[in-house]
Amino acid sequence: MRQAQVWRYALPMDAGVVLRERRLKQRDGLLICLREGAHCGWGEITPLPGFSLETLEQAQAVALAWIALWLREQPAPLPDAPAVAFGLSCALAELAGELPEDADFRCAPLCAGDPDALFAALVATPGDKIAKMKVSLYEAVRDGLQASMLLEALPDLRLRLDANRAWTLEKARQFARYISPALRARIDFIEEPCQTRDASRQFAQETGIAIAWDESVREADFRIVAEPGLAALVIKPTLTGSLTQIHSLIGQAHAQGLTAVISSSLESSLGLTQLARIAAWLTPGTLPGLDTLSLMRAQLVRRWPGSALPCLETGALEVVL
Repeated sequence: MRQAQVWRYALPMDAGVVLRERRLKQRDGLLICLREGAHCGWGEITPLPGFSLETLEQAQAVALAWIALWLREQPAPLPDAPAVAFGLSCALAELAGELPEDADFRCAPLCAGDPDALFAALVATPGDKIAKMKVSLYEAVRDGLQASMLLEALPDLRLRLDANRAWTLEKARQFARYISPALRARIDFIEEPCQTRDASRQFAQETGIAIAWDESVREADFRIVAEPGLAALVIKPTLTGSLTQIHSLIGQAHAQGLTAVISSSLESSLGLTQLARIAAWLTPGTLPGLDTLSLMRAQLVRRWPGSALPCLETGALEVVL
């Protein structure tokens, strides 16, 4: 016999989290638990404001309609809404025992505030040192100086940078002027530095700083093709779709000789632990971008190893179904 439960959550966020000029005070989403016989599977549906195609209210309505069909054992193809498709596909994969338990809990630390704090954390990190920095929140010159300072201070550091298409080509050039040519090879990539793909391509050609596609991956006209200056695809499953779609994208990227990086869309600890399992399964050896739990003030149902944040159970959440 099939059963399903749905809860709605609201996790308080760190006061400094800003998405596309909008301050995010809490992270809202749904938890899904599907049960069949002695087995169960969990999923998280968490549209990201300003980035997802669907709102949480729309996602909830679509998910409940799908669950109603699933409970009656009627044909229920996964919805088109990416966050819903991803969350439901994770629940189904866990239910069927198809999502491996092994996880990659390593993550590139995120420089979201004080660079001194990031420096201290990196000094204490054994092995490969990879960090992620958001750029374009301040002046391009400031970003360039900060990235250069970190690279010069830590000779074994590599950086991943994310500009979210915020720069004009000239702004991106201003950033690059403050990164000496000797340091640029230690920037693994900068995600979508410019407002258009062509401008990002020109930036890579002029500066020798590699780029990665992020937003482009989710656009209808995008095709995965190796090209000069392109190093990686950044794949955010919550914004992309089902596990089947994620698997296909990663396979296409690897076939073109590109790195595929699984990255967070500010999921809860439950969603992050599933992303860590997906990363270990589909992108082994590539450090995922999952260092976002520190932006939240609580965990949810499943704990991230080593986190001291309190963990909420389903009894503290709003029951939807």
